[in-house]
Amino acid sequence: MPYVVMVDDNFHYMDEDERYRLGEFASAEVAIGHCRRIVEEYLASAYKSGMSGQDLWDSYKAFGEDPFIQSVDVPPIRFSAWDYARERCSLMCGTTQPAVPDAGPSG
Repeated sequence: MPYVVMVDDNFHYMDEDERYRLGEFASAEVAIGHCRRIVEEYLASAYKSGMSGQDLWDSYKAFGEDPFIQSVDVPPIRFSAWDYARERCSLMCGTTQPAVPDAGPSG
């Protein structure tokens, strides 16, 4: 299978001993779906009514899982759990913040 989902633990940043292999998948879409599910499950468990998007985002960065995809014999695909979590935090908490930090004024 060409797509392998690995999962790091944000609480143990850069500690490969805390990493685990979720599984191998035949398509990029399925692999991305599993990564999104991992992020969404954490955010749903951490969310409290009235919580700000920033507070939920801070919780994810500190304690959530950070899935990523390794490609085997196929071109790499891009999935950023942090970018996805940032978007979901905004949507879940009803805040509007860009998914990517603003590059500044244009023009």
